[in-house]
Amino acid sequence: MLVDSAVQTPRTIPNVLSIAGTDPTGGAGIQADLKSIAAHRGYGMCAVTALVAQNTQGVRSIHVPPTSFLREQLEAVSDDVAVDAVKIGMLGTAEIIAEVAAWWDETYRGPVAGGAGVHAAAPVLVVDPVMVATSGDRLLEPEAEESLIEFLHRADLITPNVPELALLAAGEPAGSPEELIGQAETVADAHGAAVLAKGGHLGGDQVIDTLVFPAAEGKRPAAHQVSAPRVETTSTHGTGCSVSAAMATLRARGCSWEQALENVKEWMTQALGGADALDVGRGHGPVHHFAQLYR
Repeated sequence: MLVDSAVQTPRTIPNVLSIAGTDPTGGAGIQADLKSIAAHRGYGMCAVTALVAQNTQGVRSIHVPPTSFLREQLEAVSDDVAVDAVKIGMLGTAEIIAEVAAWWDETYRGPVAGGAGVHAAAPVLVVDPVMVATSGDRLLEPEAEESLIEFLHRADLITPNVPELALLAAGEPAGSPEELIGQAETVADAHGAAVLAKGGHLGGDQVIDTLVFPAAEGKRPAAHQVSAPRVETTSTHGTGCSVSAAMATLRARGCSWEQALENVKEWMTQALGGADALDVGRGHGPVHHFAQLYR
């Protein structure tokens, strides 16, 4: 569901909904999303898919509330608030994915209940497909993987890490920027969505992120690359969550995807560079979402 890259007319402060799991130490998941949304001048909201007992050293356990309660959360927001952007992170199970898909389709795509009225305009939809850990471990059962892949047809922007992009493209993890872009093109064409191919897992002194767009009528829009020096830090917890939430917020504020990436890349570089000013945990710490503000 790719939105034209022309700047949209924005709400002054966009309402951005995060649908994801929690992180009680605040570095990832919904807590990171809300910080990222605020850092980019959006109003953050959330619907919780899973309660995760985790810290900077790892996940201990996960509690999944009934999907009916997730639906009540989603409807409580969309019945009352004009949602400008939705960022989706951890969904976890096929049942959760089906519930979110049904809510999205009934709220923004399908026939209006009772056969009268019109749907609100669909929000910008950014999906961070939480499928594979940095270690390469699969995070979803095969049925849930299939459900999430089908769900991606609704997205405007998909933001996978290197292993997730390989899974979506049915290949091996990329070893070069060129291979990464090739896989991103495959995924963009399969789902009709822009893909942010993030180069953080690749080697080199520069980290190159690339926006790839689906081909239309045999022609593909030019890819947009942004690079920045690699920041040497172990405080990288929640970078993927934070980037996708930031992209959703800036798009809802009226930026093109290219402008959004330029801004997010600069912000994340500073968030990583300022992370060591925090003292959170003994493992992989969080990025400093407000490093620019604190300075």
